[in-house]
Amino acid sequence: MQQTKIFLSQEFIEKVKNEVTPHWGPLGWVTYKRTYARYLPDEKRTENWDETVKRTIEGNINLDPRLQDDPGAEVRQQLTSEAQQLFRLIYGLGATPSGRNLWISGTDYQKAHGDALNNCWFIAIRPQAYGNSHIVPEYLKPDQDAVSMPFSFMFDELMKGGGVGFSVKRENIEKLPAVSNPVDLTVLISSQSQAYDEIIAAGAHDKEQWLSEHNNDSDYDWYELPDTREGWVLANAAAIDHHFAQTNPTGKHKLVLDVSQIRPRGAEIRGFGGTASGPAPLVEMLNDINQVVNTRAGQQLSSVDCTDIGNLIGKTVVAGNVRRSAELALGSADDQDFITMKQDQEKLYHHRWASNNSVAIDPSFNDYEVIADSLRKNGEPGVVNLDLARNYGRIADGRQTGIDPDVEGTNPCGEISLANGEPCNLFEVFPAIATQQGWNLNEVFALAARFAKRVTFSHYDWEVSRQIIAKNRRIGISMSGIQDWILSEFGNRVVRGYGEGTDPVTGAKIKRPVYDSRAVKKVSALYQAVVQADEDYSAALDCQPSLKHTTVKPSGTVAKLAGASEGMHFHYAGYLIQRIRFQDNDPLLLALSAAGYHMEPDVYTKNTICVEFPMRAPHADEAEFASAGTVSIAEQFANQAFLQEYWSDNAVSCTVTFQPEEGPQISKLLSQYRTTIKSTSLLPYSGADFKQAPKEPITKAEFETKSAQITQDVQAIFARQNGEQEQEEFEIVGQEDCEGGACPVK
Repeated sequence: MQQTKIFLSQEFIEKVKNEVTPHWGPLGWVTYKRTYARYLPDEKRTENWDETVKRTIEGNINLDPRLQDDPGAEVRQQLTSEAQQLFRLIYGLGATPSGRNLWISGTDYQKAHGDALNNCWFIAIRPQAYGNSHIVPEYLKPDQDAVSMPFSFMFDELMKGGGVGFSVKRENIEKLPAVSNPVDLTVLISSQSQAYDEIIAAGAHDKEQWLSEHNNDSDYDWYELPDTREGWVLANAAAIDHHFAQTNPTGKHKLVLDVSQIRPRGAEIRGFGGTASGPAPLVEMLNDINQVVNTRAGQQLSSVDCTDIGNLIGKTVVAGNVRRSAELALGSADDQDFITMKQDQEKLYHHRWASNNSVAIDPSFNDYEVIADSLRKNGEPGVVNLDLARNYGRIADGRQTGIDPDVEGTNPCGEISLANGEPCNLFEVFPAIATQQGWNLNEVFALAARFAKRVTFSHYDWEVSRQIIAKNRRIGISMSGIQDWILSEFGNRVVRGYGEGTDPVTGAKIKRPVYDSRAVKKVSALYQAVVQADEDYSAALDCQPSLKHTTVKPSGTVAKLAGASEGMHFHYAGYLIQRIRFQDNDPLLLALSAAGYHMEPDVYTKNTICVEFPMRAPHADEAEFASAGTVSIAEQFANQAFLQEYWSDNAVSCTVTFQPEEGPQISKLLSQYRTTIKSTSLLPYSGADFKQAPKEPITKAEFETKSAQITQDVQAIFARQNGEQEQEEFEIVGQEDCEGGACPVK
């Protein structure tokens, strides 16, 4: 039976557009236009906001599994009404799905690859079977364990636009077999390829010449790469698996990879969008990874080796100009080689920048000064408490032994604890904005829960993911603009002071935060609204209730749309300049210039223009306002603990910023909150420490002067200048979706 489809009528959309004004932040519309507005080739323009929201909601609502058969008029009407509510909510920017959904939901790519709806993933680096997945090397049986599998999973999901956390903890690395043999790797390119010169320079050989010279050779395995994402993944898998006797059925130690079919740099990527990087980054990656594994012949790969392989994959994905590579490597807390691996400056600049590195701890860990010392120097490693993640939801609900038993790590931003092969599944509510627009927050969070629940019914390419998603149905409903909301709702910050307390394990005296009781009651009630909505919808769908439901994501680009503070983070400053970089031929620059925005050539990157946006935090002039530059490290830890205790049953993403004089407090605070906070990271606070900094604090007077120079609406100017047509493939340069740049946009 053909699936029933739910659509939003144009009549309804026009009605909402006349009644609802989107809550664009100062950077909102510009960020949207260059990040989430897909190009419409038939109309020679990018989407308008209402079109993006319509596409996103229709892509989601039609994931309801009841629509596979004729569900009856009542269900169709319920889902149509829900789609209309979601349109009002998201169009007004009272809440939004994740950036992944805004970009991919409702496209043909989503229908083929449901994975693309999810922000981030986790995989353990140990031999695993590919199973019934869309990628299985032809030399392997589906149930055969292979060292390549987790790296193939990582490569595939990164190229679909997701971020990947991966575990190189000792118990995983110890399961790797010893490297049986080095591999003599040869990469070929045909002289007929448009990428020939570039690939020869990257280390490949002329295909025709090499074949003529090796006409009588038979001591090598040959693989011709198709011009697909899967082809890149399979090439890397073959290069890795040839090093291990268990996965090298021919026993040959020479491998020849032909990249002649891969499209050249700049060619269009249909479906996902953007343009190709060409095969040069792939060739460089294959040679680099082969060298890493070759050096371990006769030995096991180390945690550092496996992190290097993951980083080299991430570096290659970044070479594509529409993808972001976000990785988190999770190592053992006593693995000094892993903890110090970024001190190798040459390798750091070459590829080790590609991951944020964290260590896994448990209740027995007590050497926080070693971690604190490293954090003070370079902001790493972060900390992930797997015991809390496995045995607690909200901390306020007490220990629930084995509530989340399969957790092995986290996503790159740390807000979701994940099992092997499991993804994040996020939706973001701006409670202050939704309240201003007249929404009942219980209804908003119920809509959010249902939206995320439907995503779990997508078609997933990897068997390991399909199994764990069906088991857990994990969702992550997040609040953003939390500092704005608490100030507007309660008139003060949530931490009201500190009382005397004792460590529950050591008995040491600590300063226990005291929270606003009204905030505790409110967020607890909203949490229950999410759980109840999930239970009700799960019953209607006849599926498992979600294992966990809530989180705080770091946000970033999505928060910019609505002009909210990012996740739980405090605004960078009360008044500031936000600098955004554009390609120098971007037609938006003409509109920005006409509107009065200051712009100048970027001092770091050629063919790039840096545009200044004066910004004011919503509560900048209030006595209770605090910014990232003024709030104490202790209050930031206390805020994260508050949200972990009363709101998030997953985790809370937080990058704690600290001043140099606060460095000595890090060890003590990490120890104090080890029984409350599931994951955290720290970075030294940076003001305008370099030219054209992305964010620069300014005074109120400077803000007013710069704002007065902006005399027109850039959206209206852009529409007048471009009429009904635009050029394709422009985006903000260096745009990042999350605080600290961890998670990807597309």
